[in-house]
Amino acid sequence: MTPHDGSVRILDDLAPGSEPRPFLPAAARDWLLPLYDPLTRLAGVRRRHDRLVDLAAISAGQSVLDVGCGTGNLALAVLRAVPGALVTGLDPDPKALRTAARKLTRTRASATLVRGYADHLPAPDGSLDHVVSALALHHIDDKESFAAEAFRVLAPGGRVTILDFAGDPGDDADHRHGGSRGGHRHRHGLGRRAVEQRSRANAGDALATLLSAAGFADAREVAHEDSRIGSLTYVQANRP
Repeated sequence: MTPHDGSVRILDDLAPGSEPRPFLPAAARDWLLPLYDPLTRLAGVRRRHDRLVDLAAISAGQSVLDVGCGTGNLALAVLRAVPGALVTGLDPDPKALRTAARKLTRTRASATLVRGYADHLPAPDGSLDHVVSALALHHIDDKESFAAEAFRVLAPGGRVTILDFAGDPGDDADHRHGGSRGGHRHRHGLGRRAVEQRSRANAGDALATLLSAAGFADAREVAHEDSRIGSLTYVQANRP
């Protein structure tokens, strides 16, 4: 349960049912983690987090699971906008979770941070109001399991809201996000090639189709923008 007293609880052991496995860190290499927040600030990622929170329409008292929370920036955006939200962050990277815990503690925010993976979400069936994820889905190998898990943990009427790179399978080996219109290389992380290859799976209506196949209703792109870090898509769906 998420604390609501200005404290941060961190569960550094893997969530029950999860087994250790390789993962792509936010900054591609563990030793680059201290650079992640400065780089994302320069890239204007905070504005995108704020936009996701606005689109999600979270209310005070609602439970929110941030999948791929990394260093806690989206969780912080939720709590800035809705101080009464009950936020849990999930990420496989214990170093990123400890960074998130320090940042949340400094702001006296209340949250729970759990080490785990997107294909095994740490919540009972039908227990959450919102599942959110920002610039993390392209890190996830088994997106179908993530979508099924999001459907499982959301209560009827719950909502999933995702921000990620809008991949283009027609790009060349350099894979510039946004094509001729955006023309920006992916600077969000430093493992550019691996991340760019992974985000190609997001091309077209792939994310909306993914959510629809998991049982969600009204899955659609709700916003799209070309940014310094690439072409971004905001996708949302509701749990019937």
